[in-house]
Amino acid sequence: MTDFHFLRPLWLTLLLLLPLLYALRHRLNQQETGWQAHIPARLLKPLIPNREGRETHQPRRSPLIVLGLAWLILAIALAGPSWREAPTPLKQSEDSLILVLDLSLSMLATDVQPDRLTRAKRKIRDILAARKDGLNALVVYSGDAHVVTPLTQDTRTIEALLDVLEPVIMPAQGNRADLAIKQAIDLLRQGAIGQGRILLLADQVNNAYRERIIRDVNATEYSLSTLVVGTQEGGPMPLAQRGFIRDGEEIVIARAEPEGLASLAESSGGQSHALTLDNTDIQALNLTTNDTGEWTDAEDGLSANRWQDDGYWLLWLAAPLLLLAWRRGAFAILALALLPMALTPRPAQALDWAGLWQREDQRAPELIEQNPETAARQLEQPGWRGAALYRDEQYESAAKAFAKQPGAIGHYNRGNALARAGKLDQAISAYDKALQVNPDMEAARQNRQLVKRALEQQQQQQQQQDGGNGNEGQQPSQQTEPDKKPEKRAAKPSQSQEPDKEPGRGNQPAPLADDTLDQGQEQWLRRIPDNPGGLLQRKFLQQHEQRQTATDEGDTPW
Repeated sequence: MTDFHFLRPLWLTLLLLLPLLYALRHRLNQQETGWQAHIPARLLKPLIPNREGRETHQPRRSPLIVLGLAWLILAIALAGPSWREAPTPLKQSEDSLILVLDLSLSMLATDVQPDRLTRAKRKIRDILAARKDGLNALVVYSGDAHVVTPLTQDTRTIEALLDVLEPVIMPAQGNRADLAIKQAIDLLRQGAIGQGRILLLADQVNNAYRERIIRDVNATEYSLSTLVVGTQEGGPMPLAQRGFIRDGEEIVIARAEPEGLASLAESSGGQSHALTLDNTDIQALNLTTNDTGEWTDAEDGLSANRWQDDGYWLLWLAAPLLLLAWRRGAFAILALALLPMALTPRPAQALDWAGLWQREDQRAPELIEQNPETAARQLEQPGWRGAALYRDEQYESAAKAFAKQPGAIGHYNRGNALARAGKLDQAISAYDKALQVNPDMEAARQNRQLVKRALEQQQQQQQQQDGGNGNEGQQPSQQTEPDKKPEKRAAKPSQSQEPDKEPGRGNQPAPLADDTLDQGQEQWLRRIPDNPGGLLQRKFLQQHEQRQTATDEGDTPW
């Protein structure tokens, strides 16, 4: 029994309520039930008879004693007493889903508010939140198709990249849904586990590509479902600072084709549904991992020794006590004693109405834009809170927040914040970690070079001021507001995130003093790009040039 411990020790705090039961018992013995404030004494007297007239030779034990004993046993059971380990096979869901998102200009149509693309990205977040255990991937297409993320269980990575997905980052405009489906099939063949599915989020598919898609999908064991974005009435497509897209002199109206997408899904072994604001479409298309009902042992038969929860044995002891307490009326007495407390007026509390109707990733951008200081106090997700602190020029606090943001983006954002705070040495370490996680992160590599040059310049100045005058001649300069905000992460927070460790210093010299950066170093740091969309844009352009995808004459630019 030396290994005895509780798996969920916080449940033991329920034991703190036991003294309240005995205080309640004493209160009942004194006939102070609290009903005197609500019921006149002449009406209450028949309900609570005088105890003085009772015979002393007939003592009656309070039923709350039995209830208190049952409460004690249940608290221990809920805490999860454990003293033994047993091998448990690891399980993983046999469900792989490829999300294919249309990034053509037609997704800018405003027939649904605020526009089709925003609705589609919000729906992707909802789908990922409902798929906590399956594998997911994201493919986007316009005039060409590109993989944003391969199959992964890390839904936070996909959510982090959704905000930068816009038609302007695509190297070619068009509607090549056939190329996107082909990319999705390749991803499933490379790493799908169990059942493989493809979900197309689009407003329509060109008739010339439907036969190709049906042929490619039916040649595999996978299925294709469609989620219709937009309406048949359609809407115009606005471009920033350019007005609506026109064909000659007429404004182009982009119309959705739900019948065509339904026919495509039916011919490809899937289903089709219109995009909804709630989870009706997710349930209709069976997109959650729970809907598949298929789980398998992990590869190579892996297992893990886990502590066994033996608290359920205590339920056999608690059950008869609860029945006895019920027989003696303990629950009725408890309800009658606590009800007056519930009727006591309480002071009103202010509610965050935006938090009732919007997720944090939906209201965070507006909060940060309006008041970053207030946003930093209200936001909980590390990425959003770090972005608010960064915007408020609290760079050291922003770096601590970004340390809890997982993945390469978290290290990248932390490096930017440390660089702004003047901690160039630590910023370089953060960029190194980002490159270890994602060697193709060009923005982190460029930022590292810029900060490295600024650090070398700072070290040269310190060498020139050697001789005890290291602090002379340095005037504190104003920290200017960064031109751009760091990358923000949109996904259902995860409250189980663990903060990353601070980068180790190894054999590095003593830490640099937090000297204020001079004007030259500030200019270097201002060149640090904070937009991850540029990274995807360069990646997509390089892929498009390597493939040399020809423009289809039958395709439309929107």
